[in-house]
Amino acid sequence: MKNRLCSMLSTIVVSITPILAQSECDGERYRFTSTYENVSVSEGHVYGQNIDALGLDTELDFDFYEAVDNGEANRPLIIIAHGGFFLAGANNGMDVVPLCEDFAKMGYAVASISYRLGIANLLDLENELIRAVWRGVHDGRAAVRHFRKSVEEDGNPWGIDPERIYMGGVSAGGFLALHHAYVDNESEIPSVIDQSQPGMGGGLEGASGNPGYSSDVAGIFNVSGALKDADWMQAGDAPLVSVHGTADGTVPYGTGSVALLGFNVTEVDGSATLHEQAEEIGLTHCFVTIDGAGHVPHVTNADAYDVTLSTVAGALSSWICASYPNQCGAYDYTSDIREQVATAVRMYPNPATGGQVTLSHSASAGEWTAFIRDAQGRVISEHSASGPQSTLDVSALPSGLYVIEVADWGWRQRLIVR
Repeated sequence: MKNRLCSMLSTIVVSITPILAQSECDGERYRFTSTYENVSVSEGHVYGQNIDALGLDTELDFDFYEAVDNGEANRPLIIIAHGGFFLAGANNGMDVVPLCEDFAKMGYAVASISYRLGIANLLDLENELIRAVWRGVHDGRAAVRHFRKSVEEDGNPWGIDPERIYMGGVSAGGFLALHHAYVDNESEIPSVIDQSQPGMGGGLEGASGNPGYSSDVAGIFNVSGALKDADWMQAGDAPLVSVHGTADGTVPYGTGSVALLGFNVTEVDGSATLHEQAEEIGLTHCFVTIDGAGHVPHVTNADAYDVTLSTVAGALSSWICASYPNQCGAYDYTSDIREQVATAVRMYPNPATGGQVTLSHSASAGEWTAFIRDAQGRVISEHSASGPQSTLDVSALPSGLYVIEVADWGWRQRLIVR
């Protein structure tokens, strides 16, 4: 009897593991930092190289963040670019590191990239800034290609899903991400770009490394950045989420001039103008403003950080998980959803002995569907209901172990039928 019981428990443990890992969109992952507790970072991974503004051969690298206990093999990847006006900044700067850590806690794989910095002629600052943005775009595209190449040629060492690569950035990094996504025609290459010059060639894709792979991304996030021309955004382009302070004196909130040390450099379309364009062309988008805030307020203001992180994570998770309610705006991303859901949902009796089991949710008022899965994770029946409570008929199920899942609640639990 003891051996039989041990064998049965072993079978249950082995069988239930793929069921519990099956649905990544569990209501918590990609939206809450309670998903994982500890994060690791490995630094200095080279993804490419190119010639910088001063004619020097520059190696390009990234720092990689992931949750210590996140063993998923096909994680969404966030590539993030730091700020610094294309003159300074680094991939381990405080404008990006906290975001990288918290995104990793939510279940994303995250790469914070370096890109070429510097300008060659201070007396031609407007055109030099345009050239610097173009170098950054080429580098960002090489980074995306690097990860797709690593999946195809190296056995996916980073554990990422090449169809779910998202790019974003802060300030200058926002410029990089926006131009990466929306400059996609040869006619949009700025006229001041001389492709015969070292480090400037390669057309739209550039020559920073990893040719032969796509640099397309599934979505963009922009924190205090801008695009040279909002008309470059077209229907069918990658979706966009932005956060921007209304009193930004460096990168305009709407259409205006980028300022460096009090001097206007060049006119651009800031976040407000970009989202007007997105609305007009029917592009999926989310825009949250921080009233009265200056440039990149999340670096120095905890409340602004909470708005920035939750806005971006809410939008990305909405794009990734069709079962999640659309989220555009600030929310408490620190909530432990597992505890909340466990308290809110009841399933009884368990074990089920009379052919019925009741599900109740203390706060549910909408429609929901319960899926019954067998020990191999296959859906064998489903039950649609509305309101806080409903009874499921399990009389046709053979005795054994099952899993009841309600994706609308972000909840699942084992059920024993006798």
